[in-house]
Amino acid sequence: MPKRQPVKSQQSPTELGDTSEASRLLERRKEQKSLLRTTLRYSQKEALASSAMTATSDNFFNAFAIYLQASMTQLGILTGIPQLFGAITQIISIWLGNHFCRKNIIIGSAIAQSITLLSMAAVAVLRPSNGIWYFIALALMHHGLLNLIQPQWRAWMGSIVPANRRGSFFALRTRIIMFASLCVFLAGGALLTAVDKIDLTWLGFSLLFVIAAVGRLNSAWLFSKMHDEHLQPSKVAFVQTLIAFKEAWQDPVFRQYSLLVATMQSMVAISAPFFAVYMLAHLEFTYLEFVLSGIASIVTQFFTLKFWEKFSDQFGNRLVIMVTSGAITLIPLLWLFSDSFIYIIAIQCFSGLWWSGFTLSTANYLYDIRPHHSNFATYAATQAGLAAVLVFVGSLLGGIVASYANAFNEWSGLSLWLSSSLFIVFICSSLGRLLVFFYFIPNLQDTGIRQRPKMLSLVLRVARFNAISGVNFDWLTVVKKKPEE
Repeated sequence: MPKRQPVKSQQSPTELGDTSEASRLLERRKEQKSLLRTTLRYSQKEALASSAMTATSDNFFNAFAIYLQASMTQLGILTGIPQLFGAITQIISIWLGNHFCRKNIIIGSAIAQSITLLSMAAVAVLRPSNGIWYFIALALMHHGLLNLIQPQWRAWMGSIVPANRRGSFFALRTRIIMFASLCVFLAGGALLTAVDKIDLTWLGFSLLFVIAAVGRLNSAWLFSKMHDEHLQPSKVAFVQTLIAFKEAWQDPVFRQYSLLVATMQSMVAISAPFFAVYMLAHLEFTYLEFVLSGIASIVTQFFTLKFWEKFSDQFGNRLVIMVTSGAITLIPLLWLFSDSFIYIIAIQCFSGLWWSGFTLSTANYLYDIRPHHSNFATYAATQAGLAAVLVFVGSLLGGIVASYANAFNEWSGLSLWLSSSLFIVFICSSLGRLLVFFYFIPNLQDTGIRQRPKMLSLVLRVARFNAISGVNFDWLTVVKKKPEE
């Protein structure tokens, strides 16, 4: 009896098409995961590369201006105008995003920043007669380009970092930035101290700016290696964005909060540029001592963030804002009592403790007062824009006060008690902070603590830091991807 031949199963064309489609979808998902891993890896490397730039710009710009013999008014301008211009360029960045690919905006701006930093190095080498004005113009360009990048970078990272990896990703990125920036800050201070002893301070600053430029150029190269699915311009309605700003400002609780934070930063800006003048010119600190005093504040801020996070969760952000802003009003007055290096370190640690709590609690408070289902980015950008305007006003006012402080000190007879005319500026800043405290704090509403889910559509991260005005937080708006059909 002949054996039966096995019947081969045959698939219909529809089944074959479904199998082929599933295979293609699987391959596509594997490719996307591979691209994501590569992009996130390059992003962490970019954090390391850009730290050289941020550490230099956040902490050595004022020192270089003092080396260029900037007047008190010029120091105020150096602090204020770049902040104001930066706020304007963030709005311009939103408009540019409607017409150009965000990746190209970021890469182009990063390359332009590296050229700007190399130009600063040229100013340090050539030391032209109007070098300080050239430097102020370059600092203006630097901050403008930085703020062109920020909105596009936020949108890019928010759209690609998976929800279940945001915490670990940004925690690692923050640690990289903090460690690398502190290393650059410390090494920069040691370098400047060494070259200053042999009258080659210009060489030290030029090397710092070249290192920052190389770091930013490497950052641009790493950006070019990263994957971005959105190669077309993002069609964000510019007019609608401005309308959203207006609507956010009409919220009375938000308006009260914004004015408190912005006016406090304005009063801080009165004295902020002149602590460096006091340490480097009056106390004749070495650059290394200047850097170590700054690091004392920064490290204190970073290590006390966890304490303030637990404290605000237990007692609410209003109480933390009230306590820390009260302490912040006293900080400039503490500089009047001793010029000892150890005492200055202690002041900086004290300052870092309270600035850490103030910065964290105000960031949390903004989240708590934001109406549900509203765009946090709009609220954060509105507050940041107002703060930039008032910092500009405060820094110019500080420059004017500092310019006349010496004459006032002699005329009033205060020179018998005040060893430096800059103490007049510090006293004015402290009085301004005190006025802000008594005017705004009693009216600040206690909103309670909003339940914060683990997977937020918002990520707060430490963006950069400053030895005088605290750790700066940044925000990311996270875009939810549509499920694949």
